[in-house]
Amino acid sequence: MGERGYSFSLTTFSPSGKLVQIEYALSAVAAGAPSVGIKASNGVVLATEKKQKSILYDETSVHKVEMITKHIGMVYSGMGPDYRVLLRRARKLAQQYFLVYQEPIPTAQLVQRVASVMQEYTQSGGVRPFGVSLLIAGWDDDHPYLFQSDPSGAYFAWKATAMGKNYVNGKTFLEKRYNVDLELEDAIHTAILTLKVIHLTCSFSTLPSQRCLRNTVEGLPGGAVVKGAVLQRQLCHQRLWVRAQALS
Repeated sequence: MGERGYSFSLTTFSPSGKLVQIEYALSAVAAGAPSVGIKASNGVVLATEKKQKSILYDETSVHKVEMITKHIGMVYSGMGPDYRVLLRRARKLAQQYFLVYQEPIPTAQLVQRVASVMQEYTQSGGVRPFGVSLLIAGWDDDHPYLFQSDPSGAYFAWKATAMGKNYVNGKTFLEKRYNVDLELEDAIHTAILTLKVIHLTCSFSTLPSQRCLRNTVEGLPGGAVVKGAVLQRQLCHQRLWVRAQALS
């Protein structure tokens, strides 16, 4: 029996040692809108494409970069409904921690608990893996943190990363541009450029000069303030529409 014979079983390994449903979940992530996370010296940036299927959509109703607590934010690539489930679970986990310890949950602990939920859905009956990968950013003890969690429940800390459609070219660009002394405003600029590179290298996408890329950018600064008006002037020559939100 080939790989296809195991594609409907969540808890059975194929002869090659794979859980095929997880492979399908990762394919859903790879087909999703690109997202970028960059850790700066004084904050963290999460950026993602916010493309609408129709001009009739109300843009204010689309939420991709969300806050879990005042110091932790999250973005996704993949299936939006699955993201909403994990977002609610993450907020509940953060509140449970606060009720017990009377202090905000550290970013690393929240990531570990959310990843445990995702891993549980790879071995339980009657469910399927989440079709999303998450970028979770936070600011703890005057230090920025950036993690990625995948449908398998694996999670890793990153300095900068990209996920979603054409993520390989995004990561290649970040490897060339990133340095540890990058400040928040430069990180925002780099995140937008990374999304632009991802679209330029997609053979099936139109160029940004022919289409306005709609992005949501959120900064989690330690002391710096991101001003949307300044950011829009800085990036207007690239034909990008950007919405920035300052978080303290």
